[in-house]
Amino acid sequence: MCHHHLRFSRRGANGAGSLSRRSFLAALTVLAGAGFSGFSATSAKAERAAKVDLPPPGPDDICPVCGMFVAKYPEWIATVLFKDGHADHFDGAKDFFKYLHDMPKYARGRTADQIAGMGVTDYYGVERIDAKAAFYVIGSDVLGPMGHELIPHATKEEAEEYFADHAGKRLLSYDEVAMPMLVGLDNGKFE
Repeated sequence: MCHHHLRFSRRGANGAGSLSRRSFLAALTVLAGAGFSGFSATSAKAERAAKVDLPPPGPDDICPVCGMFVAKYPEWIATVLFKDGHADHFDGAKDFFKYLHDMPKYARGRTADQIAGMGVTDYYGVERIDAKAAFYVIGSDVLGPMGHELIPHATKEEAEEYFADHAGKRLLSYDEVAMPMLVGLDNGKFE
């Protein structure tokens, strides 16, 4: 993003290199409307999904959904931490969501009310963030360890940027991810 130094004259003169106050405010409005929220005095900073402190997977931890060794894929790790300290790790957000949507099959007698925390790895920051506050892009040209993947982002703005840069098909919140969509990802469908 290019930042230009703008000057404005209290007199409103249109001398070279200066802007009237009205022109300056009009330019500011245009820039803010075009997504340059850093120029707007009233814009709030984008909400970021909080970093989460979850145990890392060990070298022998396997994904309970697909059976792959998780530690081999640090850029894709997702984790569910239970109140008793047990953690299940996943080699991507897709298997993380499959697990959550079918806990009787994958969670060995555990239930959702026993979960203490959940995190996914932010694509740009490569740090684990709150899974419920993250935004996910599907159908992009980036593949995870298990093929088509939900790509997590800490902010909606970063997800939108990624969506545009990587030919995304859908942008989703945590609550919008459903099991049929996850099965569709395995088959290259992004509806």
